Amino acid sequence: MQVHERPVSYTTSTATSSSTSPPRPFGLAAAVAGFLGNDLPVAIDCYDGSHLGPPDSATRIVVRSQKALRYVLTGLGEIGFARAYVSGELEVDGDMFEALALRDNLPDVKVSPREWLALARTAGLNGVKPLPPPPEEARVRGRRHSKERDAAAIAHHYDVSNDFYRLVLGSSMTYSCAVFATPDTTLEAAQAAKYELVCRKLGLRPGMRLLDVGCGWAGMVMHAAREHGAHAVGVTLSTRQAEWAREAVRDAGLADRVEIRVQDYRDVADGPFDAISSIGMFEHVGAAKLDEYFARLFTLLRPQGRLLNHGIARRPGSRPAIAPRGFIGRYVFPDGELHEVGSVVSRVQRAGFEVRAVEGLREHYAQTLRHWVGNLEANWDEAVRLVGPARTRVWRLYMAASACNFDAERTHIHQVLAVRNSPDGRSDMPRRPDWEAFA
Repeated sequence: MQVHERPVSYTTSTATSSSTSPPRPFGLAAAVAGFLGNDLPVAIDCYDGSHLGPPDSATRIVVRSQKALRYVLTGLGEIGFARAYVSGELEVDGDMFEALALRDNLPDVKVSPREWLALARTAGLNGVKPLPPPPEEARVRGRRHSKERDAAAIAHHYDVSNDFYRLVLGSSMTYSCAVFATPDTTLEAAQAAKYELVCRKLGLRPGMRLLDVGCGWAGMVMHAAREHGAHAVGVTLSTRQAEWAREAVRDAGLADRVEIRVQDYRDVADGPFDAISSIGMFEHVGAAKLDEYFARLFTLLRPQGRLLNHGIARRPGSRPAIAPRGFIGRYVFPDGELHEVGSVVSRVQRAGFEVRAVEGLREHYAQTLRHWVGNLEANWDEAVRLVGPARTRVWRLYMAASACNFDAERTHIHQVLAVRNSPDGRSDMPRRPDWEAFA
């Protein structure tokens, strides 16, 4: 995939045909080669005219200035590279996935003190003086996972631009993992299939009340009302999402069956509901709030009502929190936390539910993200017009890196289906799942 973005033009003195061996690198390229080596899958072009990697590579990492090097040197881990990219001082021209493959192709790279000093000398006298981070970094304040701070974290991510999200997500306006019947299934069909799968797992029937926690742009509640006759309430903390969702509900002729609220799930008080869905919101809850989250949803369900919790999960043994000083924590999901699926099941059952099914969708989310990256790159100029070049780069890097993480099994995603049994233990669940044939 090619991005409609042009790196700076210059002539490198190391240019050579693919039939000859690359010459010995010099300048910044030589310093980088000290710890990356010369055998790279993509090219690296440096502001001083030096070059590293295959000269004829279709994908090129462009180090545009000394500022890029300063970001890398003064940032700890990935955040330095992210700041350089978001600010535009480091560019990826070509396939972002090929550029990100450097992380997997060179897993053991460590910069020695000598190599770090070589880079610092190349950066000049101010090389180790930190630069101000790009303004797109989140700065949320207050008590972690308080209602006020959660609202601020949600606003940082979702109150960007509905038009921008339409470019990225496509006509479905659905910002969660789709379900693909085949590799050739369209994104829109796969998102409709996901909603249908959730509705079938919940056993929705005409007249049932559905609560959708973190309703986004109303895709789930509209599908449930239109296809299953449900009366649905969707809650979100994003005012821009709610504005768009209410208009979409009116345009679809569903205003008599769908209500959209700007409301924290902890403030919903008009239960009981026959079913509850939570799709792509779980990552914002936080480990310290999981028991409160599931207990609240339990009280909002009638006996024999079902809960479908759809969320990204971490691998066992890894940390639950998205690194607060990493790229995702600073630029994308401040205060985001991922939970291992076994612990999620235990928390669900601790709240009083009975877990009836767990389904992994890891490969489906990798494919979903690749569709979103493709949409963004195909509409690059319009995206930049809507939200600016820095935020557009944030979304390109975040979505492409996330797709790689799902592909490599560094992250997972699961749907956990649970039921609030009646006092005598009846669940009203089918003896065999009646959604499997569809899925």
